[in-house]
Amino acid sequence: MVESESIDNDNLVAARRVLKISLEKSRDLSSQIDKTRSKLDETSRRLPSLEAAIKTIALKSSILSGIRGHIDDALGPAASVLKVYDVVLALEGLLLCADPSFHLFHYLSLVKKLEEALRFLADTCELVVRWLEDSVHFLKEETPIDDANWYRSTVRNTLSILGDLQAMEDRSRLHGGSLFGALEKLETEFQSLLMENSFPMAFSSTSSGDLACLTVPPLPVTVIQKLQAISERLNANNRIEKCIAIYVEARSSNARATMQTFDLNYLDVTLSEFESVSSIEDYIDQWGNHLDFAVKDLFELEYRLCNEVFQKIGSHVWKSCFAEIAVQSGIQCFIKFGNTITKGKKDAIKLLKLLDIFAALNNLRFHFNRLFGGKACVEIQTQTRDLIKKVVDGTCEIFRDLCVQVELQRECTPPPDGSVPRLVRFITDYCNRLLEDDYRPTLIQVLEIHKIWNHEKFEDGLLSNEVQKMMKAIELNLETWAKTYQNTALSYFFMMNSNYYLFRNLKSTKLGDLMGDTWLRGHEQAVEYYSALYLRESWGKLPGLILFSGGRAVARDLVKKRLKAFSKTFEDIYKKQSNWVVLDTSLRVKTCRHVVEIIVPVYRSFMQNYMLLVEQGTSPNKYVKYTAESLENMLSSLFHPGQFGSTKCTHFIGKIKDVVISHFSSTPAAA
Repeated sequence: MVESESIDNDNLVAARRVLKISLEKSRDLSSQIDKTRSKLDETSRRLPSLEAAIKTIALKSSILSGIRGHIDDALGPAASVLKVYDVVLALEGLLLCADPSFHLFHYLSLVKKLEEALRFLADTCELVVRWLEDSVHFLKEETPIDDANWYRSTVRNTLSILGDLQAMEDRSRLHGGSLFGALEKLETEFQSLLMENSFPMAFSSTSSGDLACLTVPPLPVTVIQKLQAISERLNANNRIEKCIAIYVEARSSNARATMQTFDLNYLDVTLSEFESVSSIEDYIDQWGNHLDFAVKDLFELEYRLCNEVFQKIGSHVWKSCFAEIAVQSGIQCFIKFGNTITKGKKDAIKLLKLLDIFAALNNLRFHFNRLFGGKACVEIQTQTRDLIKKVVDGTCEIFRDLCVQVELQRECTPPPDGSVPRLVRFITDYCNRLLEDDYRPTLIQVLEIHKIWNHEKFEDGLLSNEVQKMMKAIELNLETWAKTYQNTALSYFFMMNSNYYLFRNLKSTKLGDLMGDTWLRGHEQAVEYYSALYLRESWGKLPGLILFSGGRAVARDLVKKRLKAFSKTFEDIYKKQSNWVVLDTSLRVKTCRHVVEIIVPVYRSFMQNYMLLVEQGTSPNKYVKYTAESLENMLSSLFHPGQFGSTKCTHFIGKIKDVVISHFSSTPAAA
């Protein structure tokens, strides 16, 4: 028990000692904590200034690091700028001394290298400028510092220099610039090549009057290759317009030189300078030949050369170039002349000439469509279509009026010499020409086109029917004119003449074939009929004056009286008919022979029987004025054509060759 209490006391003592020690430690710890708090408070008071210092250091480091990165990126391209600039200077020096006329392709190579170097210089400067401008922008957004200000100043100076270098390409293209001068030399060489190798065409006239090209002088292949290379280089530098202007001027001048070998002054003829189209027929024939030559030879060559020289640049370029050459060479002058003809007075010859114009244009249709079919030639196309329309309309208008105008001449007076009226000769010759192969297909084509334009049906026999109507009108005119003669014998003589002309001159012709054999035989029979009437009405009365039934026992006074009456009547008839005309030689000879057969044998017999009676009387020469031979000679010389005394039908329808009939009118004279 005692032992147990002793142990408890020892434990209490130990516990007190431990608590005492812990208390002392707590006091020491509290003292140290108080000291530490004061240090922390001091540290806390110093932290803001330290923080500010650290931020300043971090900012400087960040700014300098950013600038350094941009500048490092720009250093490589900047070194390239210097190298490229040296190359540009070297190329400019070479081009300044070089002459494209000696080594063109080498010169072109230098020009291209200069273009590329200037382009590369500008691109490289642009890249460096972009990076340096980013540096300036970066510095402007940050707080200014001394080092940044230095960087800003340096970068600005550098940007100014780079800006000048970057603009070097544009300056080189301005007047006085290196590239401008080099391209100008190329333009001069382009012009020289054209002028030195362009020559007018040589040609000759064929037996038919057509023009044949003797030499076609295209540009040599080597010259074309040089022109191609120069034009491509100029086009790459936006100088193609001047290049084309040079080409157009050179080739147009050459084309005009070719055309000037012809006498083309007629192309400027005006309406006031000619009375009718028939007065300038030769000009129209020349027009067709000259236009054919111009299109098929001259413009064909220019078209091909334009294509070869500018083909790599584009079809729109070379076709526009060709269009300008065609205009400057005078293609529109040909169209203008055609338009002038369409405005002339209406006459039949104009119809033929309009058909000639249409045929010329139609024969060139394929060439026109190929050469002038593009957008660049719209004006030429429009003018040509307008000309064709005027030609077609004008032709059909005259054609429709032909028969009407023939009928209007019915009121005219016939030839006083009984010859074939010029109207008849004209119309028959004219209709024959319309029916011949030179005009018939063209006229039918024109009539058909006109019908189509007017949405009308074309009749195959339109031309034939119109010609037949004209010939029937001519027949009716002849019958009407014959009735106007006061002298019956002259009326028969006139009908004999006219019917013979229709039969003889239309036989084995296109017009004769159209009218038919029955029609021709009818006029052949009419010749014999009117010939018999003419002879009976005039010379047939003479033999009765000297025919006797009493033989030689007839009284001398009666013989003289009959002989005197015969001579007077003969002289009256001869005087009247000495102005009558038979144009056809065979008909004239035949008619004279019939007259001789009627008169001379009877007169010879009379003189043989009664000449002695007359000679035994006083003044035999007073009664015997003619011998049988002199009568025969006189009668055989009748009806020869001299100067036509008849007036012509003015204002009718032109002329064919030597037959002159003016444009339409009702002036009374059908001769």
